[in-house]
Amino acid sequence: MSTEDRPPAPRSLAEALRARGDASLGALLRSRPDLITPVPTDLTQLATRAGTRASVVRALERLDRFALQTAEALAVAADPAAYGELLGLMAGDDADPAVVAALPHALDGLREQALVWGDDDRLRLVRTARELLAPSPQHPSPTGLGPTVQEATAGMSPGRIQEIVTAAGLASTHDSVSAVTALAGLFTDRARMAELLADAPADSLDVLERLVWGPPYGQVTADPAPRLRWLLDRGLLLPTAPGTVVLPREVALHLRRGLAHRTPEPVPPVVETAAVHRPQVVDSAAAGQAYTALATVEELLKDWDEGGPAVLRAGGLSVRDLKRTAVALDVPEPVAAFWVELAYAAGLIASDGEADERYAATPAYDEWLELPAAERWSLLVTAWLAATRTAGLVGGRDAKDRTLSALGPGLDRSAAPEVRHRVLALLAGLPEGAAPAAGSVLARLRWERPLRGERREDDLRGRLAEWALSEAEQLGVTGRGALSAQGRALLGAPAAPAPGPEAEPSGPGDKLPVHHHHRTTPLAPLSPAEQAVASAAAARLLAPLLPEPLDHVLLQADLTAVAPGPLRRPLADMLGVLADVESKGGATVYRFTPGSVRRALDAGQAASDLHAFLTAHSRTPVPQPLAYLIDDVARRHGHLRVGVASAYVRCDDDAVLSEILADKRAAGLGLRRLAPTVLAAQADPAGLLEGLRAMGFAPAAESAEGDVLITRALAHRTPPRTAPEPVPDGPPVPDDTLLSAALRAIRAGDLASTTPRKPGSAPAANGELPRTGAAETLATMQAAVLTGEALWIGYVNAEGAASQRVVAPIRVEGGFVTAYDHTADEVRTYPLHRITGVAELADDAG
Repeated sequence: MSTEDRPPAPRSLAEALRARGDASLGALLRSRPDLITPVPTDLTQLATRAGTRASVVRALERLDRFALQTAEALAVAADPAAYGELLGLMAGDDADPAVVAALPHALDGLREQALVWGDDDRLRLVRTARELLAPSPQHPSPTGLGPTVQEATAGMSPGRIQEIVTAAGLASTHDSVSAVTALAGLFTDRARMAELLADAPADSLDVLERLVWGPPYGQVTADPAPRLRWLLDRGLLLPTAPGTVVLPREVALHLRRGLAHRTPEPVPPVVETAAVHRPQVVDSAAAGQAYTALATVEELLKDWDEGGPAVLRAGGLSVRDLKRTAVALDVPEPVAAFWVELAYAAGLIASDGEADERYAATPAYDEWLELPAAERWSLLVTAWLAATRTAGLVGGRDAKDRTLSALGPGLDRSAAPEVRHRVLALLAGLPEGAAPAAGSVLARLRWERPLRGERREDDLRGRLAEWALSEAEQLGVTGRGALSAQGRALLGAPAAPAPGPEAEPSGPGDKLPVHHHHRTTPLAPLSPAEQAVASAAAARLLAPLLPEPLDHVLLQADLTAVAPGPLRRPLADMLGVLADVESKGGATVYRFTPGSVRRALDAGQAASDLHAFLTAHSRTPVPQPLAYLIDDVARRHGHLRVGVASAYVRCDDDAVLSEILADKRAAGLGLRRLAPTVLAAQADPAGLLEGLRAMGFAPAAESAEGDVLITRALAHRTPPRTAPEPVPDGPPVPDDTLLSAALRAIRAGDLASTTPRKPGSAPAANGELPRTGAAETLATMQAAVLTGEALWIGYVNAEGAASQRVVAPIRVEGGFVTAYDHTADEVRTYPLHRITGVAELADDAG
């Protein structure tokens, strides 16, 4: 293309955006959704918003390491900078081929996100980004570079500048500006600088070596040592404040052979493979973990069935309650916190809202229990993927040095879902059955989202990634560290790449000295509808791998029953009432005790019901000791009756009541005989029941009418509750419909604000709305109806929002104008009193 045919270079970011197509603007709005919240009126407002500090900081935080290094290099380059200068800063004098190949793509990415604009011969970093990334004494640059010679000599006396120029071997000049220019020219000339440094003392060169990669500042005394004096005399070190010197940027770049960064990182670190297992082994191990996850959540909720721990005044579980829950689940406290938070995120537990507020299962838990096992797992992992509550923070301290408690406030981290998804996506890029080295996953994530400045000490994303790897294993999304088939389906990922010839199955802990190159295109997070489809597909893959629920147990003579696998829901529920769990694992052992049998009788079962139940569900005959135990407890059950007086005990056998009164253990119950068959007690009914049971009796509670009260399990539920909403990480990415509408509105608003107006037609300046009187507005509108011309108007809607529009009036009547609105691309009607003014368009405004 000839120079004459080349379009003019943009003079501002707004002009650069105006030259973009809809696809390019759409990519910008997708990558920076905060720019259309709300939708800008035109491209000038979009450019202004793209340069605000909050938006630029957010955009910089989402750059990968090489793109950020490119932006940092532009911040220390001239403004504007030519592409060749940027390439020299990134690739150095040796022109690193990897950097040379990667730089155009990184620069295109910065342009797409509106952080850089301009042609290759005039590259400009957005002003706010330059202010954030350029070096200053208060905010050192990540490049380690200091100020330029011109910046460092800004307050220096002209005489001192001339002394430095002369000592450096340059001719003196008539003014400071030319002297500084000459000194900077010397420092940027590789050959002349080499000659100058060839005469430097060795200890002076050592000083430069200590400062070259930053920080570039050093301390000197009032009488500098000879090695420092040699450098100060020639301007290789320049004073910035009393006792402080700085290495000028041009000198540092010469010593670095042109590099802005010590180690440019154009290529992301490869996720290394630590071990490879057969896919069937991975899927089976993951399915085993999934089954354990379901059992753990059920056990947690069963423990809280009749009302769980109290809610702290500030919200959440107390440390004591978390410890008790960990003991009940037989897991460490951090793991117990994870299961509690997962059940909460899935909407299975919540606070009951009572005056004495406690945590309990929700009605959704009962619905969840009725689902097939694979679907229950799918619901849990889908909630985990989207949750922003982060169980790993439990036990830490918040900004006010308060302890963070499970289910309490302060646990939301909006980056958590994105980090979980990215970790699993990296695993999905490995060959099937390959388990990654955790360190390489963290290194890759740090390259994709590098930490800047002081935040390097608080690597939240790194901790989130470690927790994601651990939690994925506990949930059965991964097995032996590798992504399972159901985990891959959960992401909506395609089939895994085939392993290379070196990826032979290895045992646990085996290390492979190979790096598997995986896909570089990241898997995009799924929409809610897409995630529902993916979760259903994952459940279908998991279902055949889970053990089939059994309808029988094995009764043994030692009053135990062995369940060789998971039991069907009715059997498990009934057995959980009739017996106590003694041990868990691949097989569950239940023990029958007088207390457990009495519990079943209290729940409304008769002895005959229990015998029939055991006979129907045992593969072995019912042992005689168990039958005797049931009959013996049933014979004594309800013989004593406890009701409300304050409390009373009644029994048809007065000898039994005499025995109770004579027992020293009854002293604390405050019993006295009211009649031969009735005792009154000072204790409440519940305390009286427990006291008599501790003495070996089997009393039954009765109502005011004298009927035996039946206590049933699953008694306490919260009112209907919704699962906690994740805290979004900024505005959501716009969908295609919103994006299309936003682009139309921005383009139309830009057309209205940039369309040329006729001279003398009251054009507005600096984007202000046109202003004309009501009579002039009406006359211009009526004339445009006859001529069919388009007009530029200012309009204020009912909410007071002002906008500029290009309209073609069709008719004017009754105080309204009906016109084809080029801004909205449709016919609209506007009240004339809301039109601030009107201007005719120039004849060549097409």
